[in-house]
Amino acid sequence: MSPAPQPSRSSATPEADDHEDGYHGAATLRVAGEEHTVSVVLRGYFQPIDGRYHWYGRLGADRDLVTRLGGKRVAAVIRTPEGEARGELSDPDPWDRYRITGTQTPPFRIADAMPA
Repeated sequence: MSPAPQPSRSSATPEADDHEDGYHGAATLRVAGEEHTVSVVLRGYFQPIDGRYHWYGRLGADRDLVTRLGGKRVAAVIRTPEGEARGELSDPDPWDRYRITGTQTPPFRIADAMPA
């Protein structure tokens, strides 16, 4: 069994966008009345045009989850050690990785939008 992914808040490259927040690690996904332990990579940003925080990401490959959900778009709640949020799973990619998106409060800590 491989070790559980560790949360990461750092960027691998100096060219990374300093305005993007995120989370990488283990999470609990609640969908269709069931909870699933998943690995996730999440990112987010404040969109000044609509005044909302948009977050998005990808779940790790999970054939069982794809089979249970029928590969369909579905509402979900995702919980990380940093928070919980409602979002939507969209169609999985060819590698059985669902995309998840949401707006407003993300399931991870975000940097202050404006310096104090």
